[in-house]
Order: sequence, then structure tokens, then C-alpha cells
Amino acid sequence: MSFRKRNIGLSTGPDRTPASNAPAQPHRAVQPPPPSTPGVRPSPDDGRPTTSTGSPSLDNLLAGHGGLAIGKTLLVEENGTTDFAGALLRYYAAEGVVQDQRVHVIGMPEQWGRTLPGLIGPAEAADEKPDRRKGERMKIAWRYERLGEFGAGVAGARTPAATPGDQNPSSTDGNLSKQEAFCHAFDLTKRLTHPSISNMTYIPLVPTNEPLLVTIQKKLQAAISSSPPNTIHRIVIPSFLNPTLYPPEVSEPENVLPFLHSLRALASSPTSRITAMITIPLSLFPRASGLVRWMEILSDGVIELCPFPHSSDALSTSGAATSHEEPPQGMLKTHRLPVLHERGGGSDQNIGQDWAFTLSRRKFEIKPFSLPPAEGDQEAQNTAQSDKMPKKQDLEF
Repeated sequence: MSFRKRNIGLSTGPDRTPASNAPAQPHRAVQPPPPSTPGVRPSPDDGRPTTSTGSPSLDNLLAGHGGLAIGKTLLVEENGTTDFAGALLRYYAAEGVVQDQRVHVIGMPEQWGRTLPGLIGPAEAADEKPDRRKGERMKIAWRYERLGEFGAGVAGARTPAATPGDQNPSSTDGNLSKQEAFCHAFDLTKRLTHPSISNMTYIPLVPTNEPLLVTIQKKLQAAISSSPPNTIHRIVIPSFLNPTLYPPEVSEPENVLPFLHSLRALASSPTSRITAMITIPLSLFPRASGLVRWMEILSDGVIELCPFPHSSDALSTSGAATSHEEPPQGMLKTHRLPVLHERGGGSDQNIGQDWAFTLSRRKFEIKPFSLPPAEGDQEAQNTAQSDKMPKKQDLEF
């Protein structure tokens, strides 16, 4: 009877030991990843590049992208004689200046750029309370201290995982401190002083032989084409079609709609990286008109600001959710969000919801709208006072 070893293969493969006289293979250098553009990050929804509008709450409202996607336009409509939309435009332009992006202002002189709000710092650092963060630390497990707080939004604190090559575990904290902020906080009572503020481009409304909007479109295209290819551009159009700024013939549909078509084509071009924000007064151009309806169709996002009447009764009946919050100054309606159904990405769950906005010295905040309990309903008032989160010392064990 014959036996054979079970650990011997049926056929031997080629010798895998490299020969001593074989030429060494050239070592392929690992190419570093391309440098990230300041002020631009991938969307948490589908990964498309997005930039901040200067307001974290408005960034979280825009279809879950955490900002305004590159190549998209936002139309801001406002009722009444207030200028909340103008303040929102200043936040948008100031964010572009701080991020070293090119800001193109149409129809406004250089004095408009001197009224941009002053820089406070990163939005996350401005909203964080250091005393509270130092005093209130979880005693159950130290690893939970780095978790982001509930309601921090899309830009919440997320610590990236350490790579195997990291020798020092604290190097991750150093990288976080070196990362540039995506959104900043500003103060309307101060004025922005930044080296990039001199790079702002102003396109005046000067009448020429050709239509005014055609001249603006050509100057805008020339300014964008003359800049470096990787530059991020922000187009700011305050009070579009306002009769105090634009001639009457500009508001005709045969002039407005081709301009918006060209702006949409310029923003969606693969060679340019553009975002735009336009404001229009609804008291002069109501939404019931066909012109405004077509403007909304040609815009990727449409929001409407409805300020409350300037009376103490109106402000008292539109109280905040809690006694520590400021009362809202108006309602915000989302008619359209930059959702790309044909390519996927985005969410329209915020459309039709009841939102309120508050403009303070430092931020433009959007939050869900809620009415306070009626004055005669004592049970509801007592429930609202007692329905609070328990204190930390009550939860310790």
C-alpha cells in the first residue's frame, strides 16, 4: 500500500522568490490628493461641492446639502418695505470675501461693499459656550465628550478617524485646528476689513447702445473668464428690477427672461464654479404676476421673507418657543429648493413647513415657528413652564 503526503500540492507554481540579478522595479511615488478649495466642501447628501451662504441655519435648510451647491442660484423674495433680504445678501457677500472668493456685485456702488458686516470668527466657535463645555463633561465615559451636540446641524462636530501612520494620537486635534472654517459669524454693527475685499467686482448700471441686461451679462462673463480656472465666484444682485435702480424697460419679460437664462447657463457651465443670490421686492412685483413666476422657474431655489407688522401686539402674539429666545421677526416660506431629481440628491422635506426667521446683530437664524399658549389657558402655560430638560446634576449617578 502506498501513501502520499496530504500537504504536498499537485502542481508547483513558478518560483516567487525574486532573483538576485533581476532589475529592481521603479518605485511609484504616491501622488498627494488635490488641495481642497477654501470655503467648499462636499455635500453630505450626494457629495457635490457646496459653499456656505454665511448663515448656518440657511445652509441646513437648502435641501440637506449643508450649503448652496456650486452652480445653483437662490432667489430671495421679500414682502413689505423692510430689508431683511439685503442683510442676508451682506452675509453672503462677506462669507465670500473671507473665503478669498470672487464676489461680483451688480447694480450697487463700491459703498455697498464697505457696509459688509465685520468678522467675528468661525460660526461653530461663536456659537460654542466655552464655560459650559469645560464645566459640563460626561462622567460616564470619556470617549463621549467629542460627540457633537444634538441640533448642531449638518456642520456638527465630527472627528475624523486617525490613520495608522499617526504616531501621536493628539495630531488629529492639531489637524482640526488647522482646518479652515466652512461658515463664519459676522456682526452687523461692525465693518469688514479683509485683504480680499479689494477683489470685489462692481458692475454699474450704465446705459449703452445695447440693452442694459445684455451689457451686464457680457461684463459678468468677461470678469469670470479672466479669473483663474479654480476660482469660486459669487454673484450678488440686490433689489433686482427695482425702479429706483433699473430703468422701466428692463422689467419687460423679453429683457428679464433671456438674462436669467444666460445666468443659469453660465452657472451650470462645467468650466466655471459659480453661485448666485438674487433679491426682488414682492411689493412691486407680486408673485401672482407671470414675470415673477417665470423667474422662480428659472431659479434653483426660491424662499420668501414675510416680516411681521411693526407693532407690539403682533410681536407678542408671535412669541418664541422659549422665554430665552428672541421673538421671530417674520415667516420664511420655502417655495423651491435646489433639488436635482433627474440626477439624484437633495431633499424637499422642508418645503411647506412653518419656518420663522430672526435677524440679530450676529446671525440670521431660521427655526421652526411655534405659537405661545393662549393667555387664558392656564394649564397650557403651566405645562410649558414645567416641560423643561432636567438639569445635569439631577442626571448624575
